[in-house]
Amino acid sequence: MVKSLLPAQLLSFQRDVQLAGQLVSKKEKAVDTDFNMDSTEKLKAVRGFLLDMDGTFYLGDRLLEGALRFIELLRRQNKEFLFLTNNSSKQGREYAEKISRLGLPITEASVLTSGEATALYLREQHPGAEIFLVGTPSLEDEFRQHGFRLEQAHPQFIVLGFDTTLTYQKLWALCDFVRSGIPYIATHPDFNCPTESGYMPDVGAMIAFVSAATGRQPDLVVGKPNRLIVEAAAIKMRLNVSQLAMIGDRLYTDIALGQTSGITTVLVLSGETSLEDLKGSSFHPDYTFENLAGVADWLERNC
Repeated sequence: MVKSLLPAQLLSFQRDVQLAGQLVSKKEKAVDTDFNMDSTEKLKAVRGFLLDMDGTFYLGDRLLEGALRFIELLRRQNKEFLFLTNNSSKQGREYAEKISRLGLPITEASVLTSGEATALYLREQHPGAEIFLVGTPSLEDEFRQHGFRLEQAHPQFIVLGFDTTLTYQKLWALCDFVRSGIPYIATHPDFNCPTESGYMPDVGAMIAFVSAATGRQPDLVVGKPNRLIVEAAAIKMRLNVSQLAMIGDRLYTDIALGQTSGITTVLVLSGETSLEDLKGSSFHPDYTFENLAGVADWLERNC
C-alpha cells in the first residue's frame, strides 16, 4: 500500500520544497563566514565526500574552479568520494564517461544517481514489479537492468524521473495513473536543472504539474534530501553514514541532507544558491565556500 512507501521524515518535506523552489542564481559574492559553524572537527573527521555534479563539479561541459585539485587532495589524504546526483536522465556510466572526458578518469562505480537509487530501493522492496516509468530511454534501461518490467496498461507502481523526452501523452497517462491511486514515486524533487545558459525544468516542475491536475503529491521521493540515497551511497562506499559529508550547491536538496540524515553539509556558491538565498533559508550548511577550490584550501590547511 502507499503508506508503507512513505518515510516519516517526508511528511513535512513537500512544504519545504515548495518554499525553496523559487531559488534563483545570482552573482557570486564573497563568503560571509558568519554562516560557517564553528565546528572544525566535523569536516576534519569526514572519511567520504558525496559530490553533487551540476553546479558543483561542472557546469555543462566545463569543470568548475578547483574541481580536479579537490579530487587530487582527497586522494592524497586517503579520503573517498562518490559523485551523487539527483539527475536521473542518465545512467552512472554516462556521467562517468562525461567526467572522464572533462579530465578526471573514473568508472561508473564512482557515481550514484537518483535513478539508480530508486531502482535499488524498489528492487529490495518489490523485485520484478511492473512499473509505469516516465523517464528517458537511459532511465528505462536502468530499470530493465534491475529486473523490472515497464508496463503501459496495468502498472503496480509509478516512477517519475527527469524525462528530457517528455511528451503531453506521457503526462496525460501519468496523471491518469496518479488519480487511480497507484503508488507514486519520484526519483528526486529538484525544480530546475542548471545549464550553462540558465536552467531547464526538472522533476519538481513535473511534480507540480501532476499535483495541479490531480491534487496528489508523490508518496516517496528517493533522491536528495531523502536519507534513502545517503544510505545507498554509504553502502556503495563501504562507510558509515556518520563518516560522510555532502558538498553541493542547492539548499533544499544537498544541504537539507544534514537535517534528514545527520551528515555534515558543505555549500558551494558555484551553482544555484547565493548568500542572499542562504539568509532566508531554513536549511543551513555546516560550511560555506565559494567553490571546490575553497574546500580544498580548507582541507589542505586543517587535515
